[in-house]
Amino acid sequence: MEHIETDVVVIGAGVAGLVAAHRLRERGRDVVVLEARDRVGGRVKSDLSNGFLIEVGGQWVAPDQERLLALIEELGLERFERYRAGEDLYVGREGAVLRHTTELPPLPESTLAEIERLTDALDDLSREIDPLEPWKHPCAEEYDAVSFGAWLRECSDDAHAIDFVAPFVSGGMLTKPAETFSLLAALVMAASAGGFRDLADLDLVLHERVAGGMHRVPERLAEEVGAQRIRLNTDVRSIAHGPEGVRVTADGLAVRAREAIVALGPHLVSRIGFDPPLPPRKQQMLQQFSMGNVIKVQAFYETPFWREQGLSGTTYGPYEIVHETYDNTAPDYPGGTLVGFVSDHRADAMYELDESDRRDAILGSLAVYFGPQALEPALYYESDWINEEYTRGAYGTSPAIGAITRYEDLVRSSAGPIHFACSDIAGLGYTHIDGAIRMGERAAGLVA
Repeated sequence: MEHIETDVVVIGAGVAGLVAAHRLRERGRDVVVLEARDRVGGRVKSDLSNGFLIEVGGQWVAPDQERLLALIEELGLERFERYRAGEDLYVGREGAVLRHTTELPPLPESTLAEIERLTDALDDLSREIDPLEPWKHPCAEEYDAVSFGAWLRECSDDAHAIDFVAPFVSGGMLTKPAETFSLLAALVMAASAGGFRDLADLDLVLHERVAGGMHRVPERLAEEVGAQRIRLNTDVRSIAHGPEGVRVTADGLAVRAREAIVALGPHLVSRIGFDPPLPPRKQQMLQQFSMGNVIKVQAFYETPFWREQGLSGTTYGPYEIVHETYDNTAPDYPGGTLVGFVSDHRADAMYELDESDRRDAILGSLAVYFGPQALEPALYYESDWINEEYTRGAYGTSPAIGAITRYEDLVRSSAGPIHFACSDIAGLGYTHIDGAIRMGERAAGLVA
C-alpha cells in the first residue's frame, strides 16, 4: 500500500473540493485531493460527442452569484450572455401554444392575478428567511411541517395558478414533486437566490455562460492545485480520526493528514466508513438528504430555426414532458442548440421507457413547442446523472419534511478534524456552483 503524508486531505474533486484545495494552497498548505471519478468537476461536466461540446452539468451564471463571478475572473475565463431575443412560448393544460413577450403568458385574468398573489406571498416569506440559518425564523417549525404542495393548495383553489407557480421550485430547482419537501425548504431555495421573484426571473438565474464551457472552471482550479496533488480513480473507503489527525484509506492508498475536508453530497457521505463514527444526530441528518431527478436534454440543429420564426427558444409548459427549454447555442457553433429539462414525476416516467421510446417522447414534446423541425436534430443528447455512481441524481439534494428544524446547524457542523463542503449544504448559492465555491472557501477557513 502506498502511504502519503500531507497537511490536509480533500475527498472529492468537484468545485467545492477544488476551491478548498486551491485556497489552502494559496496559504502554503500541503494538500492531497482524492477523487473517485476519472475526472475532476463533480456535477460540472462536459462531454464531446461527434465534435459537439455538450455541457452536461451546471452551466449558467447569475448576476448575484458573486463568488462564481469572482472566481471566473480570477481564473482568466470569459462569459457570454444567453440568447433571449424574440417571443417566448407557453403551453397550458389544453395544449394551446401561446406566444408572448410579457413576463407572464396571456392566461385568463383571474389566473394571472392568482399567480401574482402567490408569487408575492412566496417572495415576502422568502425574504424573511436567512438561508444560512432558516431554523431561526419564528415560524420555521410550522413552515417545515407542511409540504410545499399542501401549502399552495391551502392558499389557492386555482389549480392552473398552482401548477404554474410550483415548478419554479419543484421541477426547476429541487427536481422533486412539491409534496416531498417542505414549504421551508422551498423558501430556503428562494432565499438563497435573493427571493422568490428573483428565483423565477430567468433573465437573472440563466443570465450568462462561461466561454468554452463551465467545466473550464474546475479544470483551471485543478491546474492551480497541481495535477500531482490530485488522485483520480481513488474511491475513499474509510476515515479514521483522533488526537494525531486523520487517516484516509482507499484501495492501495493511505493518506495521513492533520485535517480532512469531505467535499461530497450529503447522500454520498455514508459510502465512507468513519472511525469513530460520526455523531449519531449527524448521521441521522445526512440520511434526510435525497437527490432530485432531472433529465437534461440537448438537441443540436443545423440552424437555429426558432430564431427565424421570431422565437427566443425560451418555453414553459408545466403539463409537458419537457417543462422548460432555452436557446443553448454557443457563439462558436454555426447551427442552433436547444436545452430542455424533464424532472420529478415526468423524469420517473421517462426512465421507464427504453432509450428509443424516451428519445421519441422527449423530441415529441419539443415539437409541441417548436413544430416538426424539432424532431430531427443533428445530435440528441440526454444527461444520465441518476445512473452515475458518484452522483445518483440531479441537480442536488434537499432535506426531508421536518429535517431543517430538527437538525438545525448540524448541516454544516464539523466532526473533530473533519469538515464538510458541498453546494447542497450552502445557504447562499444553495445547490448552485456559487454555493459550492462558498462552501469550499468556508471549509478551507476552518482548517487550523
